[in-house]
Amino acid sequence: MRKLAILIILGAFMAPSFGHQIKSAITTVLFNHNSTNLEVMHRFYLHDAEHAVSVMGDGKADIHSNPETQQRFMDYVVQRFELQINNAPVALNNIGYEIDGKFLWIYQDTPLPEQVEKIAVQHSALQDIWSEQINTVNIEGDAEGNKAINTLTFRESAKLLEVEF
Repeated sequence: MRKLAILIILGAFMAPSFGHQIKSAITTVLFNHNSTNLEVMHRFYLHDAEHAVSVMGDGKADIHSNPETQQRFMDYVVQRFELQINNAPVALNNIGYEIDGKFLWIYQDTPLPEQVEKIAVQHSALQDIWSEQINTVNIEGDAEGNKAINTLTFRESAKLLEVEF
């Protein structure tokens, strides 16, 4: 019984040091027929983003309240995300970013393409910092208005993954 109590106490002290970094991000690529845009929404855990910015060279980075740090993280992410439609690179507009609770969101878009036979994606954000980083990309819908969701999972070895429609 005493050993169990000691383990619980040790676990309570150690949990904060291990429990902060999730090392996972989710991106949604949405065929939005209402806005006539292909919308890209990246969601990162705020703590992961803050740690990443400090690892990238600014140990005093304040991603919670410093717009320069937030912009630097957005620039970092968009440089590591590539979208191709029918084997042609897509130029995405950088809309902006926002903090929502424990998440940092980054938004991009481009006009909705008329015909899509294949989408290829590369998403390596944070994988150069943590080899165990997993980036999930959900592609919602298609050019014809179907509601299907296709999921791509980027691990350390995944470079370019694709979905055919």
